[in-house]
Amino acid sequence: MKFKQINGQNQRIERISPTQLVVGIDMAKETHVAQATNFRGIVLAKRHLTFKNALEGYEKLQRWMDELQRKHRLKTVIIGMEPTGHYWWNLANWLANKGLNVVMVNPATTKRNKENRDNSPSKSDPKDALVIADVVCRGYYYDYTRQASVFQRLRTMMSDREFWVTHSVRLQNRLIRWLDIRFPEYTSVFKDWTCPRSLATLKEFPSPLELESLSVSEVITGWREQHMKRAGGSTGMEKAAQLIAQAKKSVGDTTALSEAKQDLERLLEEYERIVEMLEKMEQEVRALLVKIPMAQQLRSVKGLGTIFIAAILSGAGDLKQYAHGRQLLRKAGLNLAESMSGKRKGQIVLSKRGDAKLRKYMYLATITLVGTNPVFRQMHENNVQVKKMKKQQSIFKLLGKLARILIGIVQRGETFSPEKASAVFTDAA
Repeated sequence: MKFKQINGQNQRIERISPTQLVVGIDMAKETHVAQATNFRGIVLAKRHLTFKNALEGYEKLQRWMDELQRKHRLKTVIIGMEPTGHYWWNLANWLANKGLNVVMVNPATTKRNKENRDNSPSKSDPKDALVIADVVCRGYYYDYTRQASVFQRLRTMMSDREFWVTHSVRLQNRLIRWLDIRFPEYTSVFKDWTCPRSLATLKEFPSPLELESLSVSEVITGWREQHMKRAGGSTGMEKAAQLIAQAKKSVGDTTALSEAKQDLERLLEEYERIVEMLEKMEQEVRALLVKIPMAQQLRSVKGLGTIFIAAILSGAGDLKQYAHGRQLLRKAGLNLAESMSGKRKGQIVLSKRGDAKLRKYMYLATITLVGTNPVFRQMHENNVQVKKMKKQQSIFKLLGKLARILIGIVQRGETFSPEKASAVFTDAA
């Protein structure tokens, strides 16, 4: 099925009927504000409604909407709100559980339409609520659909994992800073400071002063006693000799060394704890993906690993709800935006109006596939060498290709076929 954005826009406008109450809600942490209009944007309530972000507030909102429906003889209601932070989550779910039609309005849409009624840049909660109701009337919204439990669990797990990955990167940067100050020559010995022998060194001999007076055998013994069973061998002897040589000519700072070593010890303990936690999370994610049949279809794309699949499904939800890959790209904010007027033609850029984590992992997945998947590597080489595209331009073209492949195999219930992918690419070229 082909998807066109204008068709979806028309369908959303057609859903707003003369017998429908349109409610816009401006979200906040403690107190929400609601406004109500009919399908033409005529305000129906004499005054906006203010209600608490609690059960009694939700019930107050429902009584208010029921009264307006009876008074104006409206049969149905559509409720629009901005997905502001996490404040909207509980109210949207409560309304959805009541069987009410809940839709979302992009905050950027509200910002750009706030002057429609009064030609004024003023801003207030009641005005924002009315603007939200207005843009819903015009079809500038998207549906809020609660995903199946397994997708909600996956989204929660991946959100948690992303937090700890970010924290891990922050710790690693601080550890590198420590080495740059105290032992700047260290990276000439260990290119990857996270390898087991490097971690053993940082725990046992954290500063050059502790290494310069030792022999090769003493360093190997220090590794073996607490951290490594197989610490010796030709590699161990070579690394130990390099460490001693670099320690003797180190220009690292030696002031406040005792306190610096305590800092390093705490950083290493926290880093290893997070690494262990992330490994456990990945095992849990892998076990959860087994319960999602489409995850096995996505796994048929060589190079698309567990974390990439989990990140895509957690950000996009059930891929069966998408009719075309362009919808997935729009969900991630990877659709193209251009600015042109008359003879001026601006640069085409990514809109970046979508899920940032989904955008990040789809981009990283495409780069990985170019390196590991023969089909994507061949298409990339064709783009660069034959079509003379820049490498980055080719990556984004293949990203769109990946989106279409993912939606295609899920919609058809198939696995990835290199022959079909190559054929479609050849036809499109």
